[in-house]
Amino acid sequence: MDALNWATALPLIFMAVMGLALLAYVILDGYDLGVGILLPFATDAEKDVMVSSIGPFWDANETWLVLGVGVLLICFPTAHGVVLSALYLPVAVMLVGLILRGVAFDFRVKARDSHKTTWNRLFAAGSLATTLAQGWMLGAYITGFQNDTWGLLFSAGIAITLPAAYAMLGAGWLLMKTDGDLQRKAARWGQGALWPMGFALMGISLATPLVSPMVFAKWFVLPELFALLPIPLACVAAFFAIRHVLATPRVVQAGYGWIVFGATVLIFVLAFLGLAYSIYPYIVIDRLTVWQAASATESLVVIGIGVAITLPAIIAYTIFMYRVFWGKARELTYGL
Repeated sequence: MDALNWATALPLIFMAVMGLALLAYVILDGYDLGVGILLPFATDAEKDVMVSSIGPFWDANETWLVLGVGVLLICFPTAHGVVLSALYLPVAVMLVGLILRGVAFDFRVKARDSHKTTWNRLFAAGSLATTLAQGWMLGAYITGFQNDTWGLLFSAGIAITLPAAYAMLGAGWLLMKTDGDLQRKAARWGQGALWPMGFALMGISLATPLVSPMVFAKWFVLPELFALLPIPLACVAAFFAIRHVLATPRVVQAGYGWIVFGATVLIFVLAFLGLAYSIYPYIVIDRLTVWQAASATESLVVIGIGVAITLPAIIAYTIFMYRVFWGKARELTYGL
């Protein structure tokens, strides 16, 4: 009986760990990707401060992606094969974008003035390419990797709208980490990204049940419809909280700019919960359930020991890092 319980529970536990790791990645790396997307709209001096605001964090933020993909590979190898086979091209684009960001981040600091503009452009291009690839992957995953016209259009729709959501996160981050003219610019950038993000999320929410009959069946039945209603209502409330703060400069100057970032994070978390509810118990929609894709119970027990050690260490390090490097950002400099 105990073995049966472990066989049932362990795949769910690892599915939760993988999902939370990917959510942490989307939020944490999402804001520094957003800062990269916003980089072309700043002056040269402001670019240095913007990069400095993410400098201590961005490498560690990507640790969550490694954890999430690692859990998928080791704990759900069958699903890993299906997902990576279907998404090899956008995954390759994402990796190229991440590599480009890493190279540009280091080279822009020590480059001559004549070359610095090029590295700034490459950093922004890498951020945008990574975001577009992640949007395509999300859209393809939600549709169950359908390659028909509607599936491809849905994936493309999320790909071209995800940058607005990441830019919103980036603007919220800059509101907390900067002051003066750059902070005021961040508020304007947030205002520019807010409505595209809102319309994108609304469009995705309406289109998802249409491209996935399973999602439609889970959301539009009673009484589940009323039980799930707080999720979109909370998203609407968070959206208008962001709008109010961005439209009221004195609120930002009083130190409440963090509301923009916090409310955007809340929208991401609620969207994640809605997606998790929509696809459960599948790990690959309409193909593989969590239990069908999982490794043997004995293997999961051994992996669980490693995760029980690794996950608290990552969480503790992340908290420690943000506490140490918290505060307003200044121009990033390296010692020679």
